Amino acid sequence: MAKRKKIAFIGAGNVGATCAHLCFLRSLGDIVLYDIIDGLPQGKALDMLESAPVLGIDVDVIGSTDIKDIAGAECIVVTSGSPRKPGMSRDDLLKINAGVMNTVGNAIKAHAPDAFVIVVTNPLDAMVTQIKRVTGLPKGRVVGQAGVLDSARYRTFLASELGVSVSSVNAMVLGGHGDDMVPVRSYTTCGGVPIEKLIEPKRLEEIETRTRNGGAEIVNLMKTSSYYAAGTAVYRMVEAFILDKKEVLPAAAYLEGEYGVKGLYAGVPVIIGGEGVERIVTIDLTAAERRAFESSVAHVKELVEAMDKVIG
Repeated sequence: MAKRKKIAFIGAGNVGATCAHLCFLRSLGDIVLYDIIDGLPQGKALDMLESAPVLGIDVDVIGSTDIKDIAGAECIVVTSGSPRKPGMSRDDLLKINAGVMNTVGNAIKAHAPDAFVIVVTNPLDAMVTQIKRVTGLPKGRVVGQAGVLDSARYRTFLASELGVSVSSVNAMVLGGHGDDMVPVRSYTTCGGVPIEKLIEPKRLEEIETRTRNGGAEIVNLMKTSSYYAAGTAVYRMVEAFILDKKEVLPAAAYLEGEYGVKGLYAGVPVIIGGEGVERIVTIDLTAAERRAFESSVAHVKELVEAMDKVIG
């Protein structure tokens, strides 16, 4: 039998555990849940493992507070860090989570230097930048999860508006992971029909605004961040890598001239396969979409510069 691949989760909170459970249910590989809170990763791992006989699943699941247990992982999902709390400034959050990324990045460099790393920690565009810097991994081995989730929200709202299956709606959201993300109307269709032919402009703008505020909407309802949709979005990326699917997905990728951007992470369509981000897919944007994308990337640059300032 072929040796199972190892998938490690640095951060065993709701997003990491949701993604890990999906990987477990589909037997993608052996799973390691790591967290600094003693008992949390061990308990979740044991709970998951005890469900294996019910479903006939034969993968190993361990929980640990020793980050050395990520050793040899082919794929690592990073969700650790602090959420933004009341009274916390953006700079406070950047400083705290950049420090976490430094610790995590050094651990990956020491124990799993060949891994494909998917970063989920916010502020996403800055945190994925810091992980790449610290690990020194090639650009195709460090990616940020944002576009899959943002695009899923857009598709959800569009399908609801049109009264159709979500599988009938194709949509893509690019740019930074924030209020200025860019729903790309020119590549959004329902049953192959351009979305602008099906939904009038004012209503479409309302749906796009809801998409941009999708995370905040859930926080306002639950008083905590999204994890079912977010964890599932990460799973889609893990699956594409582990199964070498060569799947086109929107993700925060490191750009070196593509889309006129150099030396920054930004959400663009990429092909994810067994080598990680194997190629960036270049699409033609309308003039309005390009302006919105450039504005979004400018904010990513500001975010990274702000991070650099607070961490010295």
